[in-house]
Amino acid sequence: MTVRIRRVTTTRAGGVSAPPFDTFNLGDHVGDDPGAVAANRKRLAAAVGLGDDGVVWMNQVHSDRVVVVDEHRTEPVDKTDALVTTRARLALAVVSADCVPVLLGDARAGVVAGAHAGRVGAQNGIVTRTVEAMLDVGAHVEDISVLLGPSISGRNYEVPEAMAAEVEMTLPGSRTTTARNTPGLDLRAGIARQLTDLGVKAIDIDPRCTVEDRNLFSHRRDAPTGRLASLVWME
Repeated sequence: MTVRIRRVTTTRAGGVSAPPFDTFNLGDHVGDDPGAVAANRKRLAAAVGLGDDGVVWMNQVHSDRVVVVDEHRTEPVDKTDALVTTRARLALAVVSADCVPVLLGDARAGVVAGAHAGRVGAQNGIVTRTVEAMLDVGAHVEDISVLLGPSISGRNYEVPEAMAAEVEMTLPGSRTTTARNTPGLDLRAGIARQLTDLGVKAIDIDPRCTVEDRNLFSHRRDAPTGRLASLVWME
């Protein structure tokens, strides 16, 4: 029997945070009032119908560390960038403001995962490690579906030539040219190719660019600023 997998990404609207974190900031590490962040996280949990302790958060550090969680918890998982669970109605949250939120699920096996893939994490293999962790708890690669959430697009992610070349070596398909005809990175393109090489066939990419869409937080455009949250869970 297959389960129903839900994937949700927030916008800037609907919260209580004051500028420059206005208003639905869900990051607790950006200088926002902790009370406002807590209120926003509580509002999100209620909106998706999972209760105050139904969302598991991470203290993300651009690593390749993946943690399997199987119970509700009130404290974030420390120093990790991906979570995996086989438990229903336990949402895994990724916070971002240009990095790629990667939401994975195997509806047949009943496994979901959320990964935070910025340039460093993507280079270090966080997405590959996440897929491997899913397989370890019973997922099958041919049954995994993935959503790559809103992030900075290649046309706006300008980087030095040497960095573009370095990332391309470890994440083929990510090097691109920006709208200004300068070296750039399209991390979602590189991650999609990496997933395809792993055997994942169902890959969707949110078309929104965090830099261009003023309804989304963007660190590159507005720092200091808030963070979006992308959630994945099984009903």
